[in-house]
Amino acid sequence: MKRLGLIMVLGLAVAGCARTPKPVTPVPAASKRIVYESGPCFGACPVFKIELFGNNSGRFTGIRHTAVIGEGTFPVTPAQYAAFAGALAPYRPKGERRIAPGSPECARAATDMPSTEVRWGEGKSADRLYLYFGCDRERYRAMADALGNAPDLLPLTLLLGERP
Repeated sequence: MKRLGLIMVLGLAVAGCARTPKPVTPVPAASKRIVYESGPCFGACPVFKIELFGNNSGRFTGIRHTAVIGEGTFPVTPAQYAAFAGALAPYRPKGERRIAPGSPECARAATDMPSTEVRWGEGKSADRLYLYFGCDRERYRAMADALGNAPDLLPLTLLLGERP
């Protein structure tokens, strides 16, 4: 009997530690689809494409220097989708924004760096952001960190493998 009482007390103690998850803010239907593409560098940077559909699914295409080469799907929880979309949201342009060598927003550029392109939505109405990571590195550090780390918010470890 003492054992049963101890089990009940421990169960209640553990239940008291549980936290209620924060509600996930719904994403407007027009912006549910997000496509994230990484570009090559001089070296072993992973080159891949991620497509999130806003319906608890994603598609991964490993192109080069990833654990999986080829296409596959993966599950995405609403919280993971919200975290990924939220990390990218501060940098979402209205229309298109290109930060690349030769563009007005790239005064100085280091060579041999990777790039990332993100598209929100579909077709001609999609918002697009392209960032070459070598452009004005101090000026775009926060954006580069957010874009570079965003895939870590998704369940891609087995598909991406180790990243430099």
